[in-house]
Amino acid sequence: MREIDLKISEIGVVPVIKLNNPERDAADLARALCKGGVPVAEVTFRAAGADIAIRLMREACPEMLVGAGTVLTAEQVDAAKAAGAQFVVSPGFDAELVAYCCEIGMPIYPGCTTPTDYHAANKFNLPVVKFFPAEQSGGLAKIKAMSAPFPMFKVMPTGGISLKNLKEYLSCPVICACGGSYMVTADLIDNGKWDEITALCEESVKIVKEARNNG
Repeated sequence: MREIDLKISEIGVVPVIKLNNPERDAADLARALCKGGVPVAEVTFRAAGADIAIRLMREACPEMLVGAGTVLTAEQVDAAKAAGAQFVVSPGFDAELVAYCCEIGMPIYPGCTTPTDYHAANKFNLPVVKFFPAEQSGGLAKIKAMSAPFPMFKVMPTGGISLKNLKEYLSCPVICACGGSYMVTADLIDNGKWDEITALCEESVKIVKEARNNG
């Protein structure tokens, strides 16, 4: 795996964030995540101003790994990179988008849930792929089944991950890290519940350690 993959794997969980008011909330959210021991964020382009949020989070917490999620176009890749994003995540596999990211040296985690997706990712020698939406696409059982013919991949499942199933996923050696929004819900962010976000991150970190120690 690449250095960034190893760093994300060490953290074990990646908050998937939609910020409705980045100017107000990005810096406080970054500090809450880092305080809870989760210095990484995937800021999705599902909301306007994602690039602003990325820039503000990196300025507030330079030690964080901050990436862009729900990236669909090369223009969004460029905007994310200009804002300081260190990686991008796409919901599906787009060969042109992956090729562009590889060309400019931007780590990308494309969504892959089928053997065809995995074949395509293998052509680009990607070490880690996103598995999205995880629970709706067969969950851990399918991830394990897919790893038999494709042992070269580590997987980052996202979609339906919560505190209830986080340990089960992370206990599987195929899993690099899990993406989740349970610690960064709209209610928590829009109402400034930073202490609750920190507490959920701390609980997640405990689960990561338990899973990795027992795995």
